[in-house]
Amino acid sequence: MTTAETAPVGPVRTERRTTPDGHPVALVTIARPKALNALNRETMDALQQTFADLAADPESRAIVLTGAGDRAFVAGADIGELRDLTPESGLAAMRRGQEILGAIERSEKPVVAAIGGFALGGGLELALACHFRVARPGSKLGLPEVRLGVIPGYGGTQRLPRLVGRSVALRMILTGDPIPAEQALAVGLVDVLDDDPVAGAAALLDRLLRNGPLAVRAALAAVNAAAPGEAGLENGLARERELFASLCGADDMREGIAAFLEKRSPTFRGR
Repeated sequence: MTTAETAPVGPVRTERRTTPDGHPVALVTIARPKALNALNRETMDALQQTFADLAADPESRAIVLTGAGDRAFVAGADIGELRDLTPESGLAAMRRGQEILGAIERSEKPVVAAIGGFALGGGLELALACHFRVARPGSKLGLPEVRLGVIPGYGGTQRLPRLVGRSVALRMILTGDPIPAEQALAVGLVDVLDDDPVAGAAALLDRLLRNGPLAVRAALAAVNAAAPGEAGLENGLARERELFASLCGADDMREGIAAFLEKRSPTFRGR
């Protein structure tokens, strides 16, 4: 793909690219490789602004979302910020995160997550909000929040079961165990495996964007409008953030995060 970079928004970088078939797309990169592209407040704000800008950009017909470096797409939320949440601030943070990811999900332009390495916690929730997911073989995808004494709060408890089914989703959410990209492909969590996920995303988009642009946009809008259980999704998201917030006041959350930072196994006491 040919490249032209635009001014970054905080830690989020946008490049205008052309796919092998000549379609103009935007490559959005979360550029915090030393932090494994963790989603702190600044990054979430930058994602919101970037996607709002791209929604109004007539030159880009689709969006590829990826993370900088070879180790991670996004390895999760910023643990330091998570540690400081109270029930009140936790509720506000989850509401804001859900709104930002919801805007990505409702994008009128196809959005493809290009996953290389870890997509964990908030990172997988971000990928779930995209329309498609292309992953490098060997990448790990999971929702390990229960190991920290909390639950997914950016929509993971709602979008994952809708994508892979209740049983697979419950196993991933309740154990916190990640699955390899090859298994994710088999259960429908990943659409394509490619050694170069960005190139694989471009190839997938070429197959979509050779079609009529008005038709592609209308089809996306129709699928979003006709998706079953939309009211149920909103209710589920509301309940998810309320439950996440309730856990922010628990000793178990503090123990889970302390154990993670101290690289030891947590001792949960159910309080």
